[in-house]
Amino acid sequence: MGSDERATVTTLDAARAIFRSMIESNRGRVIDMAGDSVLAVFESANGAVAAAIAVQEALDSASATELDERRMRFRIGIHLGDVIEKPDGTIHGDGVNVASRLQGLAPPGGILVSDLIQGATRGNSSVTFVDQGAYEVKNIARPITAFRVQAATRASANANAPASAAAPAVSARPSIAILPFDNMSSDADQTYIADGLTEDLITELSKYHWLRVIARNSSFAYRGRAVDVRQVAKELQANYVVEGSVRRAGKRLRITAQMLDGETGQHIWAERYDRDFEDLFAMQDEITGTIAGRLEPELGMAERQRAHEKPTQNLGAWDSYHIGLTHMFRFTREDNVEAQRRLRRAIELDPQFALAHARLAYCAILEMVYFDAPSNGRARRFSFPIASTGRAPT
Repeated sequence: MGSDERATVTTLDAARAIFRSMIESNRGRVIDMAGDSVLAVFESANGAVAAAIAVQEALDSASATELDERRMRFRIGIHLGDVIEKPDGTIHGDGVNVASRLQGLAPPGGILVSDLIQGATRGNSSVTFVDQGAYEVKNIARPITAFRVQAATRASANANAPASAAAPAVSARPSIAILPFDNMSSDADQTYIADGLTEDLITELSKYHWLRVIARNSSFAYRGRAVDVRQVAKELQANYVVEGSVRRAGKRLRITAQMLDGETGQHIWAERYDRDFEDLFAMQDEITGTIAGRLEPELGMAERQRAHEKPTQNLGAWDSYHIGLTHMFRFTREDNVEAQRRLRRAIELDPQFALAHARLAYCAILEMVYFDAPSNGRARRFSFPIASTGRAPT
């Protein structure tokens, strides 16, 4: 708007027309088009996904000749849920709120759907769903499991694009899949204990925002199957896999857990816990918290090792961050300088990488307190970007 108000309004009107056309042709109904947002309802999940794909492809085609700074890109979020429609035609409810949060999480020009949408449209062979893990969002009690939609036509176009057109690597959070723990007890009815531990561990690890946790629905598909960890990791696009077992004997419970590298299948960490079976919920909370607490530092060390093994020309923000941590933990003047250089590179690649900002600030403190940084009377400044989300799903 600031550089060319008239052209921007014209482009927005054209985008609205595309939205309305694709929505209505897929048995949908536009509820609202306030500002730069669009809110619509559909008779079926497949219709909503088809409309979203058609909209993004039409918008891509319409703006193909535009300069990047002039392209208007939309985020789309889709959820399957109950809504309340008022006499004036407006709708409210959890279905709208979740879709709005998914829209805010989606990348520009991308489509995110909830696990309910993914389940309802799983048989659609023309669409691929990529698990993005679980997110905790404002005003929603439970974590939202999101899937990125990749249409076959868009995937082919991306595959045929020249290498020079590829987007630069960003943070690329590591991903982890928690497979259902095996019930090794003689009583098959004890499976609920193993399932409860698995679900609690998925929920607990989802609280680490730097980690992408594969959704429960995806990982539980492997329950009771003898699997190759490397194949599971490939199918779920997970860097790491956690598996374990639960065995009950009278009032005693034995729990084992292990984390494996998804690419090589090698063990990274393993542990065994023996507990009295008294207060089941208290015991589950204790074990879940203990396992999650052990996994976090083990993951960090594994990620730093992985980053060091990558070619330097292929380092993304996440890799640069971990190499920076390696230098920071050596606590020498020279390593602190190198750590700051790596962390600044991570921030350059991903300006909203909060962990990199925080570690860079810590390195600056170490430099001043322990390494006798020259005092020049100039205060160091660190900025932390804040992203905003739209008011309704687009």
